[in-house]
Amino acid sequence: MEGLQRITQPTLDVLEVLLRAYDEDEKVHGWAIMKEVKRSGPTVYNVLDRLEDAHLVIGEWEELEPDANRPRRRFYTLVGTAVPAARALLAERRPNALKPKPAFGFLRLDWMHGLLAGGGR
Repeated sequence: MEGLQRITQPTLDVLEVLLRAYDEDEKVHGWAIMKEVKRSGPTVYNVLDRLEDAHLVIGEWEELEPDANRPRRRFYTLVGTAVPAARALLAERRPNALKPKPAFGFLRLDWMHGLLAGGGR
């Protein structure tokens, strides 16, 4: 990917999450990325900083009501022009990464419909 000096495994992890979020038209915040890739905060945020510096990702702070009882989250979005390069990079280095996965935080339960209807799996 143009603009990045090196592509590390954590970079591929984060790109995989960002690309899936882009495909699902979702915004994803840093903590959710950390949870998804199972890497530490400093590792994930260093990758996000490098991607932002390379203009491949846009980070935006959420708007919170003054009475909100939590800190603001920063949401990250893969820039549309970076999507083809991210897709190509993942196809080259992680062919299984582009296979469909469950939406963030939710398991696919479509197999349960058969069970509920009295059928098998």
